[in-house]
Amino acid sequence: MAAAATEGLAHGSSPAADLASAPTGHGAAMPAAYPLLGRLCTVIEYFCAAVLAADVAVVFVSVILRYFLHSPVDWAEEIARSLMATLVFLGGATVLTRRQHVGIEVFRGLLPRSWREPAIQLGGWTVAGVSAALLYSSALLLEDSVNVTTPIGTPQWLNVLPVCVGALFMTIAGIANAVSGATRTTWTTLAGAVALCLAVSGWNAFGPEALAIQPWLLLTVAFVASLVMGIPIAFVLALSSLVYFLAEPSLPMIIYSQQVMAGMDHFVLLAIPFFVLAGLIMEANGMSSRLIELLVRMFGRVRGSMNLISILATAFFSGVSGSKLADIAAVGGIVVPAVRRTKQDPNETAAVLAASAVMAETIPPCVNLIIMGFVANISIGGLFLAGLVPAAVLAAGLCALAIIFGRKIDPHQAFPQRMALPKLLGGALIALIMVGMIGKGVTSGIATSTEVSAFAVVYALLAGGIAFRELTPRSIVRLFVKSASMAGGILFIIAAASSVAFALTVQQLPMFLSDTMTTLAHEYGSVAFVLVSAALMVVFGAILEGAPALIIFGPLLTPIAQQVGVNPLHFGTVVVIAMGLGLFAPPFGLGLFATCAMTGTRVEQVARPMIKYLVLLAIMLVVLIFVPAISLWLPRMFNMA
Repeated sequence: MAAAATEGLAHGSSPAADLASAPTGHGAAMPAAYPLLGRLCTVIEYFCAAVLAADVAVVFVSVILRYFLHSPVDWAEEIARSLMATLVFLGGATVLTRRQHVGIEVFRGLLPRSWREPAIQLGGWTVAGVSAALLYSSALLLEDSVNVTTPIGTPQWLNVLPVCVGALFMTIAGIANAVSGATRTTWTTLAGAVALCLAVSGWNAFGPEALAIQPWLLLTVAFVASLVMGIPIAFVLALSSLVYFLAEPSLPMIIYSQQVMAGMDHFVLLAIPFFVLAGLIMEANGMSSRLIELLVRMFGRVRGSMNLISILATAFFSGVSGSKLADIAAVGGIVVPAVRRTKQDPNETAAVLAASAVMAETIPPCVNLIIMGFVANISIGGLFLAGLVPAAVLAAGLCALAIIFGRKIDPHQAFPQRMALPKLLGGALIALIMVGMIGKGVTSGIATSTEVSAFAVVYALLAGGIAFRELTPRSIVRLFVKSASMAGGILFIIAAASSVAFALTVQQLPMFLSDTMTTLAHEYGSVAFVLVSAALMVVFGAILEGAPALIIFGPLLTPIAQQVGVNPLHFGTVVVIAMGLGLFAPPFGLGLFATCAMTGTRVEQVARPMIKYLVLLAIMLVVLIFVPAISLWLPRMFNMA
């Protein structure tokens, strides 16, 4: 996985994911045999970049008209959501074509060597089949919506059309990926997949009714099998819900695409691509190099200074981009070369970066905080406030450990060529203004997180063009293309996860989980409930890549937490940190693999120095669970708890 991700980065892929796009192991670009598909993908990427720019403009202008000219635009939110649908499904298709969807390949590595190539081919056919099913379902939905209009009077089919086009492109890309391997293996795996589908369908249709394979079992088997094959997480989730829809006679196929669309048809989710774009623009300005060099000058002679700087810089950039892997890429790309120049251990630094990403999960505007607030119906502004003090506590613990196990360096070796101090201070000041603007805008209630994120994009563009003068029109276009691809990958995972959440609701899993966890809380107390919930999120954060775990379990567990007297802001903070702990913990945490790819290290060599940081984070997470005041102090000061 680490090698695959490195290859992807070398080809210009994006390293970000409250989802990010680490390649899935097939390579980072289309095979040379399909140049037409590659060119089509490039055209769609630029179209998605234009859609993202239009979305930013719509939200920004609507905010200006509403707050400054007192002339609200009723259609702005609906247009913005429609544009986001285009971004999600066409952007998700380009990520699939570039083979950059997030996937976990650790499990496939456990298979016998002779099984791995067939598993890759079978995974390709599975992705193509899921995409074709989504195309069929969305075509039914398109036909059904021909005579329907939206609240502002636009045809509903315009919102469904991007799903159809994106699903068609995904189907073509899935087939192209599947047939790019050995010919015999390709057609053998296709025949095996078709035979298996026919056998299961035939057994359920013509076999004894009492022995029919239940939909919930098919969902579970599909999830586990596709995970083992290393299929991208988005398609693991989409496949799991698809087989449930096919096996459950009460669910027509048209509902499948409806639920996938419903997962991302929310205005608040636009904050994710906007914050990611703002962060990428600020990092492209050279802000990351300025800040890290400034920190080296301030703390360079302190024991363990480079690891200490890694922690502080990750915390700082988390308040800008919202994407943890983007932060690691920005910080690691500068710190790790400096670490090597000062002859320190890069494995230790990679471990510190991964641990810092866990710490930074609750620093606004973290993507996962936005997702948790959205799916669990918790105030996002309240979560932003609730996450600050826990992040500071975790950062203090990591800094102490970094100093204890670190050593002193010569700062002049870290940055042989030095920038003028006024430029360093100016860059830091401009970035601090942006962080303050984000925090003030969300916590004061002046604007929503989506509106604040649109302002952040415009501010970052102005700062890059006027203050730093390091952004050219061509570089801005590239940043929009990269952001659109990253957003498509992230939001498509959210859309797929919502279909699984719907299937689990139909299966009455929420009721079963509610009864079980409520009984646990009544018998052992609310603290035991939060501890078990955190343990669940650690496990599923590692397996499901983080965001899907929040989408599935967040709305299930949060109402129970409220019933047993746990403050939702405290619970949301704990759950997000626990999810991050799983995401970056060896041996399965996808975030750790991506971190190693970005830093040029190996997971097995980073895992050993990382143990002490993981133990510290786990202990401090337990402390946060037992002391809710750590999370609730700031929200109560602002009357948001």
